[in-house]
Amino acid sequence: MSSEDTPINLLDLDLPALTEQVKAWGQPAFRAKQLWRQLWIKLADSFEEMSDLPKGFRELLAQKAVIGNLRLLTVRRGDGGLTRKAVFALPGNETVEAVLMVYPGRATVCVSSQAGCPMGCTFCATARLGFRKDLSPGQIAHQVLWAQRMLLEVPEDVDASGMERHRFDGKSDIPGRLTNAVFMGMGEPFNNYDQWRESVELLHDPSGFNFGARNFTVSTVGLIPGIRKLMDDPLQVNLAISLHAADDEIRSDMMPVNRRYPVADLIAATREYTEKTHRRVSFEYVLIDGKNDDLQEAEKLADVLLAGGKFPMHVNLIPLNPVSDSGMTRSSRQRVNDFRNYLESRGVPATVRIQRGVDIDAACGQLAGDLAKELAS
Repeated sequence: MSSEDTPINLLDLDLPALTEQVKAWGQPAFRAKQLWRQLWIKLADSFEEMSDLPKGFRELLAQKAVIGNLRLLTVRRGDGGLTRKAVFALPGNETVEAVLMVYPGRATVCVSSQAGCPMGCTFCATARLGFRKDLSPGQIAHQVLWAQRMLLEVPEDVDASGMERHRFDGKSDIPGRLTNAVFMGMGEPFNNYDQWRESVELLHDPSGFNFGARNFTVSTVGLIPGIRKLMDDPLQVNLAISLHAADDEIRSDMMPVNRRYPVADLIAATREYTEKTHRRVSFEYVLIDGKNDDLQEAEKLADVLLAGGKFPMHVNLIPLNPVSDSGMTRSSRQRVNDFRNYLESRGVPATVRIQRGVDIDAACGQLAGDLAKELAS
């Protein structure tokens, strides 16, 4: 199929670009606003649903365009239905995954920015795929729209046992709208910075999906150029940094990126970020038994974070989630608690992340499970 015959992904177009495209099809400009409303407010996933558009225009759209070009392969349910993982195929059959997690009063979608990942972190299933493909802005945003549609279905098919287990008082605790979008899925967002940033703009647009900037969190393995770029961004997007060790030797063994951006340089850039933006940074720390989880490592972490004085930050401790054939196991509950308690005793805010989605390979570090690897091969 030639590029001229490839359907246009409407989710890749902001409103000005959509207006130009609609005009190029010989339609009046005001049709673009109607179409934009259907895509980003009504969340239509077929042209037949767009009843305010003339039949002829809808037929033209069906010939020339698509509402996102991610093909949903399957949705897996975990945690009594409160966690949902979608596996999507891209054109060419690379796969990406997105996860919806529902909590009392809030709902978060974890979004992928790349198919596969080039960063090589040893504890992460996605790294085993290697880098496959950058996602376009519309492909990234598509995952958020899927999660919003899926969220509306949760009250009707969630298991009562699952709600009770997770301290829900009833279906009224399930929000009708997403409250957070985190770019913590497959890939490194700062390796696809421009496309990731355009997806934020599409979702943030007040005339459309209207998702608040402070409801976005972008996670990086520590690409300092991306951190510096974000600190100059007018949108107040939250930043999370995958740290996982304060010792350069240990971190380099776990995360090859550390050889280029060592811990001291990364913390210095983070301090600069907080000084310029006045926003708190989250540090992600996966606890691996016998690797980075003893009190000596906790002491190193506190020393590194406090060396230049306190700054706005928080440590999220994440017991390692199972990844087959990794040779690594999660820290014991006692070690996790001891690690957290030591950080707190030093004045470093720390919490243990609520575990979600392990039973469906949807937890942190588990994306790119068996189905994704099979389809991507």
